[in-house]
Amino acid sequence: MKTFLNICRIIVGVLFIFSGLVKANDPLGLSYKMQEFFEIWNLHALNDYTLAFSILMITFEIVAGVAVLVGWQMRLFSWLLLLLILFFTFLTGYAVFSGKVKECGCFGDCIPLTADQSFMKDLFLLVLIGVIFISRNKIKPILNARASLLILFFSTVFTIAFQFHVMAHLPTVDCLPYKIGKSIPEGMKPPAGSIPDSTVITFVYKKAGNDIEFTADNFPEDFDDSLYTFVKRYDKIVRKGNASPKIKDFLLKTYYNNDTTQALLSEDRYQLYLFVKNDYKTGTWPGIMSMVMKSANDKNISGFLVTSIPFETLIATPLPVFTVMTPLACDAVAIKTAARANPTLFLIKNGIILNKWGYTDFDRALKTVQELPAQSPATPLPEMPPAI
Repeated sequence: MKTFLNICRIIVGVLFIFSGLVKANDPLGLSYKMQEFFEIWNLHALNDYTLAFSILMITFEIVAGVAVLVGWQMRLFSWLLLLLILFFTFLTGYAVFSGKVKECGCFGDCIPLTADQSFMKDLFLLVLIGVIFISRNKIKPILNARASLLILFFSTVFTIAFQFHVMAHLPTVDCLPYKIGKSIPEGMKPPAGSIPDSTVITFVYKKAGNDIEFTADNFPEDFDDSLYTFVKRYDKIVRKGNASPKIKDFLLKTYYNNDTTQALLSEDRYQLYLFVKNDYKTGTWPGIMSMVMKSANDKNISGFLVTSIPFETLIATPLPVFTVMTPLACDAVAIKTAARANPTLFLIKNGIILNKWGYTDFDRALKTVQELPAQSPATPLPEMPPAI
């Protein structure tokens, strides 16, 4: 029994540490996954706290794994582990039986598991943790209290420091579809041989205070602009395909709302794309980025500001760097996936990501741009406005 108990401890401890380290490589990924659950449960007020939840959960997962391996305070940690695995099992079970979440993010984007696989993994861990919980009084620490506390302390410090590091410098191991060397246009294509989703254009109009939906070929007989007020239109999936592209909703639209994605990504020229979300923080990066753009302009390398921030807000911004880049509107979710740091700079040619940097590494971007060869002046694309 003692041997079996030790095997259970090793498996649980190693899996918790491994799972936590994979997620610590990209804490924002877990934060976005939490937001997905909160959106489903209509807990929108918690969206602002998901990053803090993510950091704390990842830290506790790793520390709990270390505690199990060293056998420290097992009466306490056996309870905490049991509560944690029950919570995880609930989440993965909900994903399986509701069908509303495809992946639970148990191992982040590096090891994507389906909801079924995540649920089975948690059931397996639940059994092992159950064994540890029942036998918690029999587990003795393998180190003295001082050594155990030091290991747990440094595990905590390392985990928290590592998470803040990758949020500023981008994930150490990039498992996202926008990793260096990947082609964005190729990533936007569905896998060979796959069947795409079948969609139908659906309109939503308001009539007498009620929202009414109908398709393009099924307009109401009494349809009239005086009776119906347009609300929105969207593509409704009527038959689910068997695969989807890794890069979704990556559309670059100009000031005039024209889609210029393919035109830009097909250019055989060096280009810089600065991805900025609306919650960016100022610091030293705007000054360095201005130097990057000055060097880029001297070599005829175009710079584009890819953002979900309204153009009107950008015009009023006090950051000078924004005024020397051509603004492009992009979906906020696509930006979250492409740029884990806010902001993030991409160097692209022929749609291939040659390099990318988080805002704390823009000094490295400057050196790279300075070493690039000069290009001939770019031919302006149709309907492309000047920098704001």
